[in-house]
Amino acid sequence: MKLGEVVVDVAPLRSSRDFRLVFATQAISMVGTHLTSVAASLQIYHLTGSSVQVGLMSLVLGLSLLVGLVTGGLLADRVDRRKVMLSTRAVTAVVIAGLAVNAALPGPQVWFVFVAAVLAGFTAGLGGPALMAATPALVTPGQLAAAGALTTLTAQLGGMAGPSLAGVIAAGPGVAWCFAIDAAIYVVGLALLAPLPKLAPEGPAEAQHPLKAMGEGLRFLRGNQVVAGLLLIDVCAVVFAMPYALFPELGTEHFGGGPSTVGLLYTAPAVGSFFGALTSGWTGRVHHTGRALIGAVAVWGVAITCFGLSPDLWLALAFLALAGFGDTASEILRRALLQHYTPDRLQGRVGSLWLAQATAGPSVGNVEAGLVARALGSSSGAVVLGGVVCLAGVGVLALAMPGLRKATLSRPPDADADADADGDGGGDGRATPAEASPAAD
Repeated sequence: MKLGEVVVDVAPLRSSRDFRLVFATQAISMVGTHLTSVAASLQIYHLTGSSVQVGLMSLVLGLSLLVGLVTGGLLADRVDRRKVMLSTRAVTAVVIAGLAVNAALPGPQVWFVFVAAVLAGFTAGLGGPALMAATPALVTPGQLAAAGALTTLTAQLGGMAGPSLAGVIAAGPGVAWCFAIDAAIYVVGLALLAPLPKLAPEGPAEAQHPLKAMGEGLRFLRGNQVVAGLLLIDVCAVVFAMPYALFPELGTEHFGGGPSTVGLLYTAPAVGSFFGALTSGWTGRVHHTGRALIGAVAVWGVAITCFGLSPDLWLALAFLALAGFGDTASEILRRALLQHYTPDRLQGRVGSLWLAQATAGPSVGNVEAGLVARALGSSSGAVVLGGVVCLAGVGVLALAMPGLRKATLSRPPDADADADADGDGGGDGRATPAEASPAAD
């Protein structure tokens, strides 16, 4: 295999000016998001001296984000997605600027930080599905995996650079500058996204009641084996085998280290994820995309299981890096398949459900890991059990959902139905009509 077929595929950046604008916006926004997140946590702790208050702010932010995502999914399927992205970013810029002003006051107000967290979380969630739904309109179908890999790469870079930069700025000029820089980043993002063309959903504008519209999205999931399988297989990984909440105990008790050891445990998956994004060129070229996805999630499960069994710190770090690699590969493939198999008129609603799961799933998984560790009396035992359950779940889904196994990016979803209508869909690795097409309403 040639090196060019392994490294991240930049074809979407070369061929689409509009995707370049979106990519640049996402790249700088990821850094800005971490600037505000770290600065807000530091400010709340400084003003209250309570980690509980910091946790409450994160909870408020997460809940408002989830509400925004669900609402944004409905909005993205009804109006011009470009307008949604621009308007939500403008509102968020004002909110973040307000945080900067509040932080610069002689007596910053805690209540304002909480109110801003609600507004920022809701507006960010409101614009998220529109941004995700816009991608299939900006690149060719064959570039969806590459576009997803580039998006994942920006997230990894932001996750590594943003928190460190926030710490340096907060320790120097202060947290107000973190907020001010993020507000400026949102303004730059507005300027980058402004030249995008109109991105209205395909088909006539819908006048359905919001609950009925969301119900249509849920019916689509129930009737489409590929998309339902994409969400379910992610549950196996992030709910049953999410060990991050156990890292402090494992680092200090199991590996006999201190804060630096715990930091290494959190860093290792990020390193593997970054390497996975850099070497993601194969994701857009593999023919059996569904099988590759199943394999990537299985890599996560095996690596987490081996991490829990590792007696040595460096061996454990290697398995965590491997887990991060598998997680990134699965995320890229899941995103591409989701966008490939979802009709344009439902991209916003289905994308919002995917984003909501990605937001809430790890939190649920961390709580589950803590409860299992307490019940077993062993953090490492809880990690191993979670990895085994993840693998079992992946195996069950692979057997029960042949549509997921046969899913591919190499041909349009409706081509699967056409081939099966001709009686030629049984053994070619493609989904059957019931597996790949939404159920009739």
